[in-house]
Parts: sequence; C-alpha cells; structure tokens
Amino acid sequence: GSSCVRLVERHRSAWCFGFLVLGYLLYLVFGAVVFSSVELPYEDLLRQELRKLKRRFLEEHECLSEQQLEQFLGRVLEASNYGVSVLSNASGNWNWDFTSALFFASTVLSTTGYGHTVPLSDGGKAFCIIYSVIGIPFTLLFLTAVVQRITVHVTRRPVLYFHIRWGFSKQVVAIVHAVLLGFVTVSCFFFIPAAVFSVLEDDWNFLESFYFCFISLSTIGLGDYVPGEGYNQKFRELYKIGITCYLLLGLIAMLVVLETFCELHELKKFRKMFYVKKDKDEDQVHIIEHDQLSFSSITDQAAGMKEDQKQNEPFVATQSSACVDGPANH
Repeated sequence: GSSCVRLVERHRSAWCFGFLVLGYLLYLVFGAVVFSSVELPYEDLLRQELRKLKRRFLEEHECLSEQQLEQFLGRVLEASNYGVSVLSNASGNWNWDFTSALFFASTVLSTTGYGHTVPLSDGGKAFCIIYSVIGIPFTLLFLTAVVQRITVHVTRRPVLYFHIRWGFSKQVVAIVHAVLLGFVTVSCFFFIPAAVFSVLEDDWNFLESFYFCFISLSTIGLGDYVPGEGYNQKFRELYKIGITCYLLLGLIAMLVVLETFCELHELKKFRKMFYVKKDKDEDQVHIIEHDQLSFSSITDQAAGMKEDQKQNEPFVATQSSACVDGPANH
C-alpha cells in the first residue's frame, strides 16, 4: 500500500493529466448525446414537412418534373451558401460593399467566421488564405498587447491598491474583483447588446439575441444568426460598422476577464496539477553549469585585472623582484 501511494505521488502530474483527457472526452460524448437527443426530433419534423411541401408542389404543377425541381433547388441552395438569395423579400444590398467586406475581414481575423458570406472567385479565396496567414498572428499580437495594458490598469493596480491601502487579503480581493469584473462584462457585452439586437432585428427575440452575442464573442461563429441581413435594414452601413466595433471590443473584454481569472492563485495552483514538473536533476545541472560559468568568468576577470596591474606598474614589479633576489644571493 505504501509503495502504491509513493508511486501515485511520484507520477501525480501524469495521473491528473490522464484524468483530464478522460474528462474532456467524456464531456465531448456528453455534448454529442444531448445535442442529438434535443435536435434530432426537430430535424425529423423539418424533413417530413419539406417532403410534404415538395410533393404538394409537384401535384399542383404537373408540367414540372421532379428532376427539374431538384436541379433548380440545388442551384438556389448553392447560391444561398454564398450569401445570395433569389427571394423577393431578401436583402437587396450587396454582400461585398465596403462595410460588408469590413465586417467579413473582422470575422476572419478574429476567427469567428460566420460563414454567411464567403469568397466567390479563386482570387478571393487565395487572397483570403494569404490575408489570414498574416492577419491572424497579427491579431493575436495586437490583442495580447491591448489586453496586457488593460489588465495592468483594470486588474492588477486595483487589487494591489485595496491590498496595500486597506489591508485586505490579496487573494480575497482578487476573487471579489474577478467576480465583479465578470458581472460588469456580462452586463455590458451580453445582456444590454442582446436587448438592443432584439429591438433592431425584427425576427430575433431576447434569447436569440443573447445566443448571437455569446456565439460571436466566444469566436464560435455558427452563422445561423447574423445581424444586418434583414429586408430593408435601415442604416445598414452604419449598423455593420457598429457591429464590427462591438465584436472587437467585446472580444478584448472577454480576454481581459479570462486573464483576470487566470491570474487567481487558486486557478494557478489548479493548473499546475496538469503540467509536467521539471526534474530535480535537470535543475541541479542547470545550477551547476550556471555556477561554473559564473566562477570561470570571475577567475578570468581577476586574472585579467592582475595582468593589467602588472603592465601598469613595471617599475614596482622590477624593484620588488630585485630586492628579493639580493638577499637570496647573499
């Protein structure tokens, strides 16, 4: 029993990592089971409804064959995948004007990618690849720099101020601050925008608007809800620019909150359970090598100083050597 306990303690990080992988796989399976059980009945009802509608349409239009109808519907669905619709009540605005292209560029660089608008030409697809290869690391660098600067003023300085000025425990202040910051962020970037979207978008309720905010700011970007695509949308250009700014600011706010929670002592301690621990022998080797380099540099420096001193004082050195040799000869 004691040997098993020592074995577990020695490989504790590996055991924790194994349980982490197992838990993640189980969580994936759990999500698949829930989504399948909830969404599969609705998919079956929709399929039955479409079959009935298709059969009724062919009965009312006998001059049209089923093959011709499927070819037409296939072409319409293909165009719909590129953001082009043939419906009379669809938006008459272009998908690639400047504001729409700006919105598309922001979704590409933030890796949200709604998928409602995609490049049509080969040149556009090639440019999208090159633009993303350069732009995504550039965006990560930009967001990292912005979040680091904001975190200093929003998180670290307030926590340190309350800790020094009022004498509260730093860990307690950090937890309370993280909770308050998360509440403010959820209110300003989820609840309030969801209420605004539910008013501006005719077909959205509050739940659907909140769903869009979460899917967007978490960079999931399913594309089933995209604002500004309604029929006769008022001030569409300004609306698209506002949504682009909202997505960028909301993404920065989300990263600041995540960074604030990651700096909590409890979470740091929890994360270290799954990390690979450094071997003590490797640490000792690094320390010995560092000490040897430091000692060699000190000895070399001392030897160099002695040589410089001898070169600068030749007369003293000669006189002292003569005084020593004189008594020895006598």
